[in-house]
Amino acid sequence: MEKEVDSFIAYLHNIKRTSMNTEVSYQRDLMKLCDYMISGKQITDVTEISQSMLSEYITVLKTKQFKTATISRNVASIKAFYHYLTKEGIVQEDIAAQLKAPKLEKKMPGILSMEEIDKLLDQPRGSSDKEVRDKAMLELLYATGIRVSELITLRLTDVNLQMNYIICRDHNKERMIPFGHKARQTLQKYLEKARANMMKDGGTDVLFVNCSGSPMSRQGFWKLIKLYAKKSCIDADITPYTLRHSFAAHLVENGADLKSVQEMLGHSDISTTQIYASLNQNHLREVYAKAHPRG
Repeated sequence: MEKEVDSFIAYLHNIKRTSMNTEVSYQRDLMKLCDYMISGKQITDVTEISQSMLSEYITVLKTKQFKTATISRNVASIKAFYHYLTKEGIVQEDIAAQLKAPKLEKKMPGILSMEEIDKLLDQPRGSSDKEVRDKAMLELLYATGIRVSELITLRLTDVNLQMNYIICRDHNKERMIPFGHKARQTLQKYLEKARANMMKDGGTDVLFVNCSGSPMSRQGFWKLIKLYAKKSCIDADITPYTLRHSFAAHLVENGADLKSVQEMLGHSDISTTQIYASLNQNHLREVYAKAHPRG
């Protein structure tokens, strides 16, 4: 069964051109299924798995009190895997087609007000190399709405300071995202004054490096944003996603069209982007209720 999982991940990577995050997620979910079948059912051949076994596995996840989102993702991984197995003729029937994922509550993403954004981005105010770098990272993240994985893998050649844009790449897809003068100023300062000092013997063309001169890690960036969130004294749970959501919500609130926001965020489906229009409508209703004399 593990051989088929490896083949499926290779298919996603080479044919479907999925992102690394997607591939890692699918592999993790499917290896967990393998472990269950091998240790719990003594089954190693994927053709011996039945529909009832898959349903039982999902029930086990529920009884172990995994989060609804985690169970839904596992169901999606299994469905995609069996669609591939059926298509390749490895199994005769798609026994995962009828699997039901638990209903997810649609949560509105947490966003910060523009005043809160100013407070947060103003926190790295020192002149040390680290704070100059941190300032540039936070400003660029809010200015472009890119994902953390995209931020920490940006290369020097992906940044055009003259034309104020960056290029984000995901396999054979790329998108060009503009940024404003504030992000440009902080990036220029980082490149001119801090980055060279942080580089050690080795040479990397990754834009943002840690104090050892190596590329910044996802965990490293999470730690620094938590640090500055605490310093800002904002009463909200601030994560890197908060800046991405705030970027999109503020663009829509100030008149940007959804198609443009979709392209900048890299959403494949505009329905994902439409949540920011809903956020904007909710904000307008709140403003009306507070300000209108007969609200």
